[in-house]
Amino acid sequence: MVHSAAQLARLEQDLRKGALVLAVLSQLRSPQYGYSLRQALAQRGMPIEEGTLYPLLRRLESQGLLASQWQAEDGPPRRYYQLSALGAGVYQDLTSAWGSLASVMNRLLTEED
Repeated sequence: MVHSAAQLARLEQDLRKGALVLAVLSQLRSPQYGYSLRQALAQRGMPIEEGTLYPLLRRLESQGLLASQWQAEDGPPRRYYQLSALGAGVYQDLTSAWGSLASVMNRLLTEED
């Protein structure tokens, strides 16, 4: 059965959803504001829409994984996000879990019957 481009796009989006939290955390080891974070992710091959990013940042902050502060240097005020101490620990744990998952998936995808 051949899938349509729209079906494939939805499936790819589902794959990306699980990786977005780790991708965002990986870029917040140093302070970033929303637009700079979007650019950093896009430059590394993980584009993210504003409508996805900002709710995710708010959720991660409410979970205690991010800290934020407003800064107004050389332009309009911007909210900068960075990993909290808890977020840094979670980032390490998720990075380890990702490595294990990637290893299992590589075995599954290259396994011969």
